[in-house]
Amino acid sequence: MDHSEAFQKLFEIVARLRGPGGCPWDLEQTPLTLRGDLIEETYECVEAIDEQDPSHVKEELGDLFLLVTMLSYMHEQEGHFTVAEVLQELSEKLIRRHPHVFANVDGDSSSLSSEQVLRNWAKIKVEQEGRKPKDSLLDEVSRGLPPLDRAWKLQKKAAKVGFDWPDASGVIAKVKEELCEAEAAIADAASSAAASTADNTVLEGELGDLLFSMVNLCRFFGIEPSVALQRTNIKFTERFKHVEKRMKETGQEMNAKNLEVMDRYWNEAKNGANEK
Repeated sequence: MDHSEAFQKLFEIVARLRGPGGCPWDLEQTPLTLRGDLIEETYECVEAIDEQDPSHVKEELGDLFLLVTMLSYMHEQEGHFTVAEVLQELSEKLIRRHPHVFANVDGDSSSLSSEQVLRNWAKIKVEQEGRKPKDSLLDEVSRGLPPLDRAWKLQKKAAKVGFDWPDASGVIAKVKEELCEAEAAIADAASSAAASTADNTVLEGELGDLLFSMVNLCRFFGIEPSVALQRTNIKFTERFKHVEKRMKETGQEMNAKNLEVMDRYWNEAKNGANEK
C-alpha cells in the first residue's frame, strides 16, 4: 500500500467513525474534548522516541495521525475547512518558506546555515504571508504552551539576541541564589503563627523563580526540560513500583511508620542492575 492509499484508508475510517451508525464515543467528541488526548499522545510519542524503539514510535505516531485527522475532519463536518485544505495549505507553506530548496534550480542549499534559514522563515511570514510583526520577540512564543515548555522557549528567544549567560557558572550561581531565596521564604512562612495567603504568594513566586532558573540550566546545555522531567517521572515510577512489590512480598504496609524499610527498597531499585 502506497502513501496516498494508506491515508485514504485512514480518512475513510475516520469518516465512518464520525458518520451515521458510527462509534458513539467518536460521535460525542469535539475539538475541545480532544485537546487533552492530543497533548497526552504527543508526550507518549516523545517517550517512545526516547526509548529508541521504532515499533513503539510507529504506534504512537499512528495515534497522533488519528487525532490530527479526526480534528481536521470535525472541522470539515462543520463546514469550516476540509482535510484536503489542511494538507494543501501545509504543502504551500513549506514550499513558500523554503525557497532555498524549492526555488533553487540545482537544489544546493548548503551555503545557508540553520540560523539563516530561521531568519528567512521569520521574514517570509511577515513580508509574504502578511503576518503582523510582533511587538516583542517573546510574543512569538505561544501562551498556550505548558508553563515548563513556554519558559524554555522564552529563554531560547532571549538568548538568540545575546541576552544569555556567558558560561554555565553564571547559570548555576543563579540557581543557587534562587534556592536560597526560596529557603528564606519557607523559613519566613514557618516562623509565622499560621501561613497566610500572602506568605504562600511570596513562596509561590520564589519557587517559580527557582523552577525558571532550573529550566534555564537545562536550556544552557541543550536539554529540553519537559523531556528531562518525563525521563525522571518514568524512573520514579519504576523505582516506586519496585518498593510496592517488595513491601507486598514481605507483608508490610506502605505507610510513614515503615519509611525506613521503603527507603531501603528504593535504594535497592536505584542500585539495581537495570538502573539507567
